[in-house]
Amino acid sequence: NTYLPGDEAMPVDPNAEQVAPTLEQQLEAARAKAAENYDLFLRAKADMDNAAKRAIVDAGNTRKFAVENFASDLLAVKDSLEAALAQTDPTVETLHSGVELTLKQLNTAFEKSKVVEIIPLGEKFDPHKHQAIAMLDSDAPANTVVSVLQKGYLLHERVLRPAMVTVAKAKAGSAPATA
Repeated sequence: NTYLPGDEAMPVDPNAEQVAPTLEQQLEAARAKAAENYDLFLRAKADMDNAAKRAIVDAGNTRKFAVENFASDLLAVKDSLEAALAQTDPTVETLHSGVELTLKQLNTAFEKSKVVEIIPLGEKFDPHKHQAIAMLDSDAPANTVVSVLQKGYLLHERVLRPAMVTVAKAKAGSAPATA
């Protein structure tokens, strides 16, 4: 008996005359198995192609709607600003308290989206987070931030905008500090 892969074991009748499959029968069985495997291959390939297409669409939608929550949080801020502008005869006090409330809404939106302020006053200068505008004579140690001209911001620990700062100069006669 010739065994072909995929042939199933058949019960053997000891009284039956054993006839070996002909070469043509073996070839036909091999062709049938090859056609079955080819069909399985085509189905698997189609599934992979569909998964790749879905991944591309999903990635596009993720990029497209990544800021949806943040934008939704900013709508309240916009509404507050429009309400302030719509007031007739606002007083300085009502405008001030409205601006404070609007700033609180904006800060809440920033917190939810992991936008964090960089306020490095008194810290050692970090060129990855700070942009030095000038160096000043100061009693502070060299390369220390002595004033912040504009806050910087991080998004999930990635710099959105570096803080603009002035930095203390090394005092005359002292060795320059290393960063």
